[in-house]
Amino acid sequence: MPIHATNKKAHFEYEILEKLEAGLVLTGPEVKAVRSGHISLAGAYVVFHGAAAQLLNAHISPYPYAVPDKAYDPTHSRRILLHQKEIAYLRGKLQEKGLTAIPLSVYTKGRYLKLSLGIARGKKTHDKRAAIKRREIDREVGRALREQ
Repeated sequence: MPIHATNKKAHFEYEILEKLEAGLVLTGPEVKAVRSGHISLAGAYVVFHGAAAQLLNAHISPYPYAVPDKAYDPTHSRRILLHQKEIAYLRGKLQEKGLTAIPLSVYTKGRYLKLSLGIARGKKTHDKRAAIKRREIDREVGRALREQ
């Protein structure tokens, strides 16, 4: 199950409450670009348009070996494939105050590309400072153990 992209800021900026697995609707060149690592999930989020979930602001660069498409927009919205029960559950969670859905990673499962979604709540500044402090302490402990 190779991971093609991760949202590195997601665990720092948000407290992840739940995770869901979803499919993505992509074109052929987009799939090849994702499998070659030309995807960025920084700043991406999930919204609903009608009954369908959409992934916004995920940047997939054009595949360099495909025929160039001048009208291609790397950040256009992409449809997310979920079961109806999952859509209803996710829509209900997103209506709660302070919760949002963010993509955590894109990976391959079998021959399909999957998107790991997280239902998240934004962290406050003091929570972020505590995480930075904990990370610095862990680094210091690691350095001290290596020096011995």
